[in-house]
Amino acid sequence: MTATVRVTGGAVSGAGEPGLTVFRGISYAAPPVGAHRFAAPQPVDPWDGVRPATTFGPPAPQSDALGGGAAVPGDDWLTANVWTPALDPAARLPVLVWIHGGAYVVGMSSWPEFDGAHLARTGGIVVVTVNYRLGVEGFALVTGETTLTGGATHPAPVNRGLLDLVAALRWVRDNVAAFGGDPGRVTIAGESAGAGCVAALLAMPAATGLFRAAIAQSVPGPFFTPALAADIATAVAAQVDCTPTAAALSAVDPARLAAAGDAVTAAPAGRWGPAATGQVLFAPVVDGDTLPATPWQALAGGAARDVALLAGHTRDEQRLLTMLAGLLGRITAEQAAAALDMFAPGPDGAGRYRAAFPEAGPERLYELVLSDWLFRMPSLRLADAHVTGGGRTHLYELTWPAPGLGGVLGACHGLDLPLMFGNLTRSGPAQLLGDAPGPDAVALSARMTAAWIAFVRDGDPGWPAYTPAEQLTQVFDTPGAVTAYPEQAARQIWQSHPFAPLTLT
Repeated sequence: MTATVRVTGGAVSGAGEPGLTVFRGISYAAPPVGAHRFAAPQPVDPWDGVRPATTFGPPAPQSDALGGGAAVPGDDWLTANVWTPALDPAARLPVLVWIHGGAYVVGMSSWPEFDGAHLARTGGIVVVTVNYRLGVEGFALVTGETTLTGGATHPAPVNRGLLDLVAALRWVRDNVAAFGGDPGRVTIAGESAGAGCVAALLAMPAATGLFRAAIAQSVPGPFFTPALAADIATAVAAQVDCTPTAAALSAVDPARLAAAGDAVTAAPAGRWGPAATGQVLFAPVVDGDTLPATPWQALAGGAARDVALLAGHTRDEQRLLTMLAGLLGRITAEQAAAALDMFAPGPDGAGRYRAAFPEAGPERLYELVLSDWLFRMPSLRLADAHVTGGGRTHLYELTWPAPGLGGVLGACHGLDLPLMFGNLTRSGPAQLLGDAPGPDAVALSARMTAAWIAFVRDGDPGWPAYTPAEQLTQVFDTPGAVTAYPEQAARQIWQSHPFAPLTLT
């Protein structure tokens, strides 16, 4: 069974699934290629007739180093997918817009773990997932001008990937009612780099009013100064023998540019400091315009105080990344010392870690400081900042250990994805649950899915709001509990760290 809906640009037809209608690969902006390369997202060209919306759109060019690669060929990178239980405009269902992660260089809405059917069907909500520009295309700081629709020129904007997401949210505002959704009840959500995008959107004036709630799962700390981003862009451009201008880079094949980004990431310059050591060379740029301040600064100052926030992290964030780097069980005392010296905050951060965790060996110290620098403390600080600025926040930590892959990864980065989406047997992060998810995984997933749906519907996931005084936190485990924030030792070490944008050292 098919169904037709008219959206900005023209009519599209979706396919029926049990209890749902699904639309895939709808263009929310024009393909950012040709004259539109390195420009802000432009409106779609109208089309005649009915476009089939039954297959996912092609993802943006991305890193091969992290397992990327286009699942679908083509250059229509800016597309949205919709799962809806009711095509009645009068239904006014709450809406969840999911932003995928992937270190800002990899990822796509077509990955099976992001299938929105279970959330939409279980919660009676409309689920939207989107693609956006990544890596050099989305986040490199390029100079010069680009050509906009109508032939006008404009300086190449910074944070094009974020501007894509603003365009997607405007598309949702203008079109989701046709899918049975309520444009006044939109929640944005993302994990890892997707959570970094959520945090950035909370701080962006261009996104004001486009959503009423936000979910940030494992927020990454790195945001860049223009100086750092420009220096990295210059190095990437040198890999393809050109200057970091929009005109020069537009002449380079997108796949070749993505490969150049991989090459620079594999051999970064020491002057890039923690960004180089952490191999995080693309991130949102605090340019004073599209992104006026870091999310922590902006939220503490009252930005998005009217937006409800659900934020949190997993306990053992770094463990998966250590395994992917081939270092699990192999961290030496020298590697741990180098990580502490680079990432621990303050003049004696390394000493404070050793004092706070006296029984920890090299690998534990290595994983603690990287987990805290990259995900745990930025997520906690986002909650603190939002409350300071007058907003309402609910905080969580996932501590349930993953049983898959030999049970060695603990509550690692990405474990929350299959649990909250309810896709327990899909590829990717679902492997963390083992070949056949056990009753604990099924029960925990049901609890997390219910909490996320409740937050999307009513702005309340089912546990008390977080305050700096009580620090009430939902700990997801078997059994779980609401308790004071568990990671107090790390909190004390990082309490004065500003999470300023990274810059040249």
